[in-house]
Amino acid sequence: MHIEELRAYCLSKKEAAETLPFGPDTLVFKVNNKAFLLTGLDQHPLQFNVKCDPDKAIELREAYPQSVLPGYHMNKKHWNTIIIDGVLSNKQLKEMIDDSYNLVKKKK
Repeated sequence: MHIEELRAYCLSKKEAAETLPFGPDTLVFKVNNKAFLLTGLDQHPLQFNVKCDPDKAIELREAYPQSVLPGYHMNKKHWNTIIIDGVLSNKQLKEMIDDSYNLVKKKK
């Protein structure tokens, strides 16, 4: 997955909005005015932060210790940083984005 695909997938979500609240180098995708994904535009390899159920977050970190890390600059209990390094499939990446979107969307 590359940045254009990540962006298009996030924007395909119902009521998703793209914002730049931290400056021109950090995209933040929101639903209900709350972030569900953050990504830097100058990161190589590409990585993003997503919200995650706390128990699932731990499971993913244990299963993929080099690709799923505690959320950088985020609440580490509820957010993961995902490194797009070829270890996780596009399907897995999209599932993580979907989970984050759904967790944020249901909290109004």
